[in-house]
Amino acid sequence: MHTLSFLQLAFPAIPTHITYTWLVMALLILVSFLATRRLQLVPGTIQNVMETIVEAFHNLLIDTMGEEGKRFFPLIATIGLFILVSNIMGLIPGFESPTANLMTNASMALVVFFLTHVVGVKVHGWKYLKQFVGPNPWLAPLMIPIELVSHIVRPVSLTIRLFGNIEGGHIVLAVLVILVPLLVPVPVLILKLMICVIQTLVFMLLSMVYIASAMEEHH
Repeated sequence: MHTLSFLQLAFPAIPTHITYTWLVMALLILVSFLATRRLQLVPGTIQNVMETIVEAFHNLLIDTMGEEGKRFFPLIATIGLFILVSNIMGLIPGFESPTANLMTNASMALVVFFLTHVVGVKVHGWKYLKQFVGPNPWLAPLMIPIELVSHIVRPVSLTIRLFGNIEGGHIVLAVLVILVPLLVPVPVLILKLMICVIQTLVFMLLSMVYIASAMEEHH
């Protein structure tokens, strides 16, 4: 199990995943400040890295949601940066990933869940709720439970998928490092880094798909 002693000693009454969340937030704030305090046409290292990541997120959002999705870019990019840094943090010996905790992931998934339905009502009015009834009123007793379950499963799947992949990867990495400390770490770390990036993209893509589907006309 990863530990970071100074965080636990400094905040003994606060759950570990919360202190790591604060650490990730502080890192993102610091890097954002350093990248934007002196913007240049020929970017430095930090500005170049941040511009590359943000541009990749922006292109992904446009490809997934279209031009109408631009208003959601601050949320999607923030979630993406937080998950990416949190996932990678767990690869550092002695550190933990905030995303290896169900509560952290659930908090992000619930934000996306509630925003999806708020956007749906805002775009379509209360007609948005007709999708839960089905095409015919007499199907309502059958369709309402099915639709409710299908929507409730969304934040649950977002939460568990991210948690399972990140926490499971850390466990496998720790076991392999103990068993074969010299041969396994490098290729496994590369594989784990790929998983960190992929799971970030999966969470972002599903979030964008859910929000985009709420903005579409329901028949």
